[in-house]
This record gives sequence, structure tokens and C-alpha cells, in this order.
Amino acid sequence: MKRATQATETPQVGRSVPRLESWLKVTGKAEYVHNLRLPGMLYGKIFRSSVAHGRIKRIDASAARAVAGVHSVVTAAEIRKLIPEPYYGPAFHDQPILAVGKVRYVGEPVAVVLASDPHVAEEAVHLITAEYEELPAVYDEVEAMTSKAIVHDELKPAGTFPDLKHLKGRKNTNVALEFRLRRGNAEKAMKGAERVFEHRFRTQQVMHTPLEPLVSVAESTESTLTIHTASQSPSFVRIEIARLLGWPENRIRVRVPFLGGGFGAKLYIKLEALVSVLSLITRKPVKISLTMEEQFFTITKHASTFRIKSGVTKDGRIVARDCEVWWNGGAYADIGPRVAQKSGFTAPGPYDVQDVAIDSYALYTNLPPAGALRGFGIPQLVWAYESHTDLIARELGIDPVEFRRKNLLREGRPQATGTLMKDAALEKVLERLEVLMDWQKPFDRGEGTVRRGRGIAIGFKACIANTASLAAVNINADGSVTVYTSCVDMGQGSDTAMAQIAAEVLHLATESVTVVHSDTDVTPFDMATLGSRSLFHSGNAVKLAAEDALKKLVQLKEELHLAADTPVAEVFRKKYGMRAGSVTGAGSFIPPYTPPDEDGQSDNATPFWMVGASGVELEVDTETGRVRLTRLVNVADVGTPINPRIVETQLSSGAIMQLGFSLFEKMLFDAEGQLRNASLAEYKIPGFLDIPEHITNEAVVAEQRNGPFGGKGVGETATFGVSPAIANAIHDAVGVRLTELPMNPEAVFMAMQKK
Repeated sequence: MKRATQATETPQVGRSVPRLESWLKVTGKAEYVHNLRLPGMLYGKIFRSSVAHGRIKRIDASAARAVAGVHSVVTAAEIRKLIPEPYYGPAFHDQPILAVGKVRYVGEPVAVVLASDPHVAEEAVHLITAEYEELPAVYDEVEAMTSKAIVHDELKPAGTFPDLKHLKGRKNTNVALEFRLRRGNAEKAMKGAERVFEHRFRTQQVMHTPLEPLVSVAESTESTLTIHTASQSPSFVRIEIARLLGWPENRIRVRVPFLGGGFGAKLYIKLEALVSVLSLITRKPVKISLTMEEQFFTITKHASTFRIKSGVTKDGRIVARDCEVWWNGGAYADIGPRVAQKSGFTAPGPYDVQDVAIDSYALYTNLPPAGALRGFGIPQLVWAYESHTDLIARELGIDPVEFRRKNLLREGRPQATGTLMKDAALEKVLERLEVLMDWQKPFDRGEGTVRRGRGIAIGFKACIANTASLAAVNINADGSVTVYTSCVDMGQGSDTAMAQIAAEVLHLATESVTVVHSDTDVTPFDMATLGSRSLFHSGNAVKLAAEDALKKLVQLKEELHLAADTPVAEVFRKKYGMRAGSVTGAGSFIPPYTPPDEDGQSDNATPFWMVGASGVELEVDTETGRVRLTRLVNVADVGTPINPRIVETQLSSGAIMQLGFSLFEKMLFDAEGQLRNASLAEYKIPGFLDIPEHITNEAVVAEQRNGPFGGKGVGETATFGVSPAIANAIHDAVGVRLTELPMNPEAVFMAMQKK
């Protein structure tokens, strides 16, 4: 569609602009890596381990190589001729491109068949056999602390990210990171408390299920490598591939078009290293597209166990909290240590508790790797501390809303890290949730075999700090504007938001701004699109770049003695004698950050806080245990909504995704670590009939003063409170407390029977 350049004084921030890419998507013209075909391209199919932990004794690929049409079969032996140490990872260099020496989980890539026809490759890969010397395995995160089954003999820190440079090399342990926080004296305060409550909660391993599975294509020459990939972190991919190959970064190009969902699954290195080495070995383009089943073996969400203990006064003031969290990272750390630390320090919840102890452990097990998934560990924590908080309120006979209100952190008060709360509208969010839920009005409790209940929960999250975003903004000779950013649009509407920010600075209509997709040869560095950082980090960078471009344009007008309101096209004609030239502004943004000390204390642990609360009304069928949500309310602090309509859809989508993790989804493993439900036929995700009839999404009036035009991220906020709100509502309806996810009909029914 053609978009005319249009100057305007109408504010662009706060407009519900239709997404700029919507026309391309609804007409089927949007570019995705899955649709990419290159001349002479080979397709790769992966042979995977059938044991959870074992030394590789033999790989027999002779039958596969004999299949007509097979180009080659590649194992770690061939890769190590090119890269002697083929290990990668954002926290530890622990994950091999293909298994080297031993396998650490069922489904680990061991070999790849390459053929010009993907069906031939698929046929051949089933003919590969392997023999293993099986080793003891560990699957539970708590057992991994003391298990004699050691997943990695030695851990080598990556040293890539500033906030992970404290990671240490370790041997003979499954503990990748142990984060410790101490504020005040929790043990002493607990002893002096009038009441003490202690509970343990668990969450299950689940999968991201982006409807566009992981896919990457690599094409190479003797001196260059181009990677086309569905990635949330193209800049990191280039850095890591350059390190693996020992090449300068300018020989590697990473292109990312649109993504069909990501949710954290497409971060860091997934298939990029594999297709790169395969292309360099074969001197042909190579494409690997995972099936939905294969995604279950690639990256998942951390299962967790959370022990929480609180000391409370009789009138409901929390005086101490002791938190111990175990994170099941699977066979490879991925970004798990950051989850354990960055999310771990919020384990006491959004409450003003001055005596706190936290121990948070990132652990290796022999399950598929776990990494970032929408919420970055926060939903696991909120599930526990908001269930625990509700239990305390009920035991003390205090209204759940009032109990939370009494204990909430206020503006200017120190969080457990010592960082002062700033621009976190916790009170506003809780108060608005109370109003929207009609909390003080009589509530229909149901009758007969159908009982009704309601529940609320509130949570918060710290943003990943000290990560950089760069951007460039071009004012072209005709007055149109192009934004260059490596922020990846994966359906969350970031292209539109970045265009709105640039348009606001330059007094243009958003529709006249073009956003160039991530291409490391063209777009500036951006750490990654993750953790709700992009609107804040990338948005600030785009704002700075637009301001820089505007400043240069004003200077050009002054040099040419032109009036301030001279149209851009006339400025360039005056300068060059024709329609030519451009003005380019650059922006770079990295927020200040203070690393935690040995007690986990920091005066600046995060550049901003995300706040989200949920309330539910539901029905429980006491004969079957089936839970049906009739109403879902999500309230959030997103600062200034840059695009209110996109904010609304992000809130509803985040809540519905967490609804699936709360009620249905669970990866089921047998005693040997074999996954039993690796397909959408057996792994239940929410369908239309599971969605509550009434969903309300609202952002409170707030401002993030250091955000672009007062804005901050929203993509994860509605995931925080859904699970505990449902558990609290089930308890309200039928008087049973579930402490493990998912809360499926069987779990609810068995809890009622036990009661």
C-alpha cells in the first residue's frame, strides 16, 4: 500500500493506529523464513537421542547415506573439523551444535541428514541408529541439588552479558547459579512474629507453542555467511556465530523478517549455529524447519518448586519472608541463570517486607532445556506468593483485597533488593481491580453441583537492565521517514509503536513512517526482543534518533536561511538543487544499573517495574472437577499507552496464554525421561470454548517518567496474576487449595475427594 507523507500536529502517541504490517499479513504477502526457497538448497532433518543421559558408543548412518537423493549425513565429528569446540550459550558455553561424546536428554540432536528433498531427508533420518552407554539421570529440580547424576562435568561461563559476568566455572555440580538475597534479619523477625505460615508450590514444564515453529536458513561463500532466521535476537546471533567461527562480525549477516510468534522460544542460538556449519561444510544453502513435535525438544519453560514462609502480625502485617526457589533448567542452561537471579529477587512479592531471605537456584536436569518464556519466571513466582498470600488472609479472617492493600509497596519504599519503588502503580492497579470485580458487592455462590468462586492476584516484574538498544532515523528528501531498528516484530506490534514514537517527535502521521526489519548489515545493534524491554529500550533509542534527525534538519534550515516551517522537500532541493539527500539521526540507549552485592542488594536493580493484576470469576462442577471461567479482568500499569488498542490485545493474549498454563498444559514425561505428549493432539492449549465470555482489559492512568513519552513494556504483564487468581477462586468456590499446576479437572476432583 502507498502511504503519502503527511505532516500533522495531532499527537501520535496515544493513537490506536492499525498495525502497519496488517495489510501484508491479511493478504498473505508478509515475509516469513518458512516460505524462503534458495537455489540448490538442502533440507536438514535431525536424528535425536532416545536416552536421557548416556555416552555415545556408536552412530551408524550407513543406511541413511545409501538412500537415493541423500546429499550427506553430518555428526559432531564433521563439525569439530570446522569448529574444535562447538559449544554455545548465553550464560554458559555448555550446549554443543550436535551432541559431542554424550547426550543429556531425550530428543537432543545427534546427527543431521541433508537432501534436496525434505521428504527424502525425513525417510533417511529414520534409518540412523545409535548405541549408548546409559548413565544415571535426574529429572526433578530439588533432587538435582544433591543427585549423584551430574549432567555436566564442567561449566564454562560465556561472559557475554554484563549482568552474568559473575557466573563462575564449576565442576561436578548441577547448580548453574545460586542467587542469595538478604535484607534485614528474616530468621530473627520470623521468630518474633505472632503467626508463621509456610507452603510449597510447584509449576510444570510447558512449551511456548509459537504457531510458526523454529526455522533457519544459511547460505555461505568462502568468506561470508548469511543467516535468514526466525529469531528474537539477531544481534546476539551474529556475535555468537562470529565467536564460534573465529570470524569478524562483518562477514556474517543475520536477516529476520516477521515472526509467527516467539514468546522467548526464538532467543539466542537455536538452529542458527547448526545451519551455519552445515552450509559451510556443504557449500550449499541449508534450511532446517522444525515440526511442532520437535519444538518440545528444543526449548521449554522452567518447571519450579517454591517454598515460601511468612511471619505475620495478628492484624495482618507481613514482617518477614523466607523464599527458596528451585528452577528446572533442563540439560542446558540457556538463559536460566538470569531467570533465577532477575526474577528470583522479586520472590517476596510486591509487598513491603523489610526482613527477607531469598535463595534461588538454577539447576541442570536431564529434561529438554528451559529458557525465557513470556513472563521470564515471574508467573511461577506470583503463582506461589499470591496463593500463599491468599491463604494467610483467609486464615486471619481478613478480606484478600484489604490484606494486600495493607502490605503493598508504596512509591519511594525499598524493595527487597534495596531499590526504591518508582513509577510502579501498585495501589492504583489493585484499587481498579477491586472496582472492576465489584468486590464489595454480594456474589452468587452457585447451587447444586455447580459452585462459584472469585479470586484476585497481583504481581510485578523488574525489567532486564544494562542492555543496549541502538536505532537510526532517516528523514528522506521527500519528507518521508524510515526507522532502522533491530527490534523484532513477532506479532506484538513493535513496528507500529516505533513508528508512532518517531512520528510523535517529527510531527508526522504514523502511517507515513516505514520501519526496516532486522538485518545486521543494515539495522543497528539491539540486544534482543525479550522481557518487555523493547518499548522502553528500543523506543528510547528511536526517540533519541528521531530527535537527533530533527535537530540536524533544523540546523540545515538555519544554514540555508530557511524559515522553520519550510517543507522538507524544499530544504533538500535548496541544498542539492534537486530532490536528493537525507538527514540521519542516531540514538543509543542503555539505562543505568548497579549489580547486586553479595547479599543481593542494589540501589538500582531495574530501570522500571511492570505491574499486573488479574481477577476471575469461575464455576466448578463438583461432580467432574471441571473449572469454567465466566469472567476475567486484567488491570495493568503500562505507563502511557503508546497504542491503546495494541495494549489491550497484549493484555488479553498474555492472560489467555497463562490460562492455558494454569488449567491444561503440561509436558508429560515417563520414568526414563521420554516425553509422552509432544503434539497438539495430546498437549492441550486453550481453544475458543475455553475463553471466558467476559474479558476486561484496562491500563490505569500512569506514567513511566524515564520511558519514551511515558511508556513501558506490556507484553508480559497480564501473565502474572492469572494462575493464583484461579487457584484462589477455586478455593473460594469449593474450599480446596491446589498447590501444583495445571489445575485440570482431575487435580480439582481429587482435591475435593481428599477433602
